[in-house]
Amino acid sequence: MPVKVIDKHTLSSWMLSAPQSSATRPSSFAIVDVRDDDFIGGHIVSALHHPSSSFASNLPYLQKEVEQHPAVIFHCALSQQRGPTAAAMYTRYLEMTGDLQNSEKPQQEIYVLKGGFTEWQQDFGDDERLTADYDPTIWR
Repeated sequence: MPVKVIDKHTLSSWMLSAPQSSATRPSSFAIVDVRDDDFIGGHIVSALHHPSSSFASNLPYLQKEVEQHPAVIFHCALSQQRGPTAAAMYTRYLEMTGDLQNSEKPQQEIYVLKGGFTEWQQDFGDDERLTADYDPTIWR
């Protein structure tokens, strides 16, 4: 299963049109933020924080947390290293556990957010529908 790339405008339109399974999390996809200490200063609304420093050891928990979502989107600050690595690790974990071969489960689409949170906040940092806990002084 290849990892796909999603741009910030597509993701924002998904977020604004997605049905909500709870007050804060869209039911059609999950967003996984793998930033470490650089998580401070804001994050995408509904994103699950799974720092890259402990990502591998938390894969079983993450898989349970996102298994009901048809799509999972990974990102870090720039989505050049940690985000793509996490997406690949998650995909390999699904292969190892047999979830990719389970015909009774729908296949998840795995994405990496192009440009990561750095590009995201440039357009959507001040939009409280899309970004939470945003501190513009950190990004400007």
